[in-house]
Amino acid sequence: MRAFIASAIGVTCAAALALPLAAPAGAAPDTPAHSTAAPAEASDPAALPGSTQSLALTSLSTASARAPGETGTAAAGQGLAERDVRAFSMVGVVWDDVNAELHGTAQVRTRATGTGRWSGWQDLETHNAEHSADPGTAERDSDAVRGSTAPLWVGDSDGVEVRVNPEAPGTRDASATPVPLPAGLHLELVDPGKDPQEPPATGAAGADRTTLQADAALPALSRSATDAAAGYAPGAKPYIGPRPRIVTRKGWGADEKLREKAFAYTKTVKAAFVHHSATGNNYTCSQSASVLRGIYRYHVKSNGWRDLGYNFAIDKCGNIFEGRAGGVTKAVMGAHTLGFNTNTMGVVVLGTYSNSNPPAAAVNAVSKLTAWKLGLFKANPKGKVTLVSGGSNKYKKGKKVKLNVISGHRDGFATECPGARLYKKLGTARTSSAKLQGR
Repeated sequence: MRAFIASAIGVTCAAALALPLAAPAGAAPDTPAHSTAAPAEASDPAALPGSTQSLALTSLSTASARAPGETGTAAAGQGLAERDVRAFSMVGVVWDDVNAELHGTAQVRTRATGTGRWSGWQDLETHNAEHSADPGTAERDSDAVRGSTAPLWVGDSDGVEVRVNPEAPGTRDASATPVPLPAGLHLELVDPGKDPQEPPATGAAGADRTTLQADAALPALSRSATDAAAGYAPGAKPYIGPRPRIVTRKGWGADEKLREKAFAYTKTVKAAFVHHSATGNNYTCSQSASVLRGIYRYHVKSNGWRDLGYNFAIDKCGNIFEGRAGGVTKAVMGAHTLGFNTNTMGVVVLGTYSNSNPPAAAVNAVSKLTAWKLGLFKANPKGKVTLVSGGSNKYKKGKKVKLNVISGHRDGFATECPGARLYKKLGTARTSSAKLQGR
């Protein structure tokens, strides 16, 4: 992802969720920054899980905006002083214009619920719209859509402080005029709510309660039925990997009242773009569903998207989750790779893999998922494909681009995503995926 700023202290992700505390004065639960009234779900917090607090940032003095030990005369930024808030577990910063970029740094520190212990300053990845619907689509051009940082998983917290500073003059070009911070900066504090249930343990290696029994809701297809659905002629050799176990949206607790009711589809799935979520690596696999619910709520309530941006998610234990709604076997249009959402799917590995190696279980899950899903659409994981750009900072709209069938986000957009360490593993994923297809 673009302008990724490595945290000197790492990302801390911990703690189980708790029920919300009393709301601070002036903070309506789940109220978007651009809204003048709380939506219906805010009137009954027990009816639907989770909530979002949206707090406007204000100007900070130069001294308070500066990190400890920093000197100089950099322009003052925006932020919020240390304060008590209702319980949350994920945090991000949003702004009004989805096309505006945040040239600078966004940092937060949080207080763990129960212990009263404050974290050190942690960096938010300055997302800069590279994960979004394509230009010209209704989802991208909606008045509700906003620019944002990546969300950060911080665990159960009840206190927060934030500072957003513009980059120092001369950072990019000594002669360039400093770029001001985007207008309408708000801090988004997300409570993902409780897990939907406590299912029995599966006994599978590396799996815990996040591998939910709701996978039974996905119909099991015979090999012949799968081959026929993929368009293979009777007697032809199909190249479709076995369908992996997938945790459904119901299984991970997606609140279907958040998203738009309608679905959006493309004609086929020619390629898969692999991402990392940049939400940190210290979550436990029993928290994966909570992390995913947090991302989902952030994408819909904070970013203004129609649904979760990714088509599938994978955690560090190799558990696979259904992402954007519309059917796991179908060509659902996501909002994951700006300019290349048509005829592709987005797979996000939960975590940050710029300086940390992705677990083998996660890479294996990428192979299993792509062997099956790409096989349904006759795509060779080791092959190349030509896609037409919908417009990005790397390829202008209409340009034909030859890419790997399994690509990293950075292949279609100038970005750090999916992190250097995960990106290096994509060759292994391609080879393993093709073997699972029988190639």
